Amino acid sequence: MEPAIAFGVVLRELRKRAGLTQEQLALEAGIERNFVSLIERGINQPTIRILFKVAGALKMRPSAIIEAVERHLEVGIKAKSGMGHND
Repeated sequence: MEPAIAFGVVLRELRKRAGLTQEQLALEAGIERNFVSLIERGINQPTIRILFKVAGALKMRPSAIIEAVERHLEVGIKAKSGMGHND
């Protein structure tokens, strides 16, 4: 999985876990709602500035979001290689 796609998947999960709609997250972060949608779909990628704004809106450290993306990518790699299965 591409990092941009993984970032979008993780952002959607974190947003939903926080109980926020795309519109609410955008409002809290000071960005456009359609930009949140584009990020979540992996079409656009956030700048560092946007990452910090989104993290603040989610009440998280930016590094925690990146770590979640790394974990998501690692799970995908293990699943693809068959390492995630107990035979």
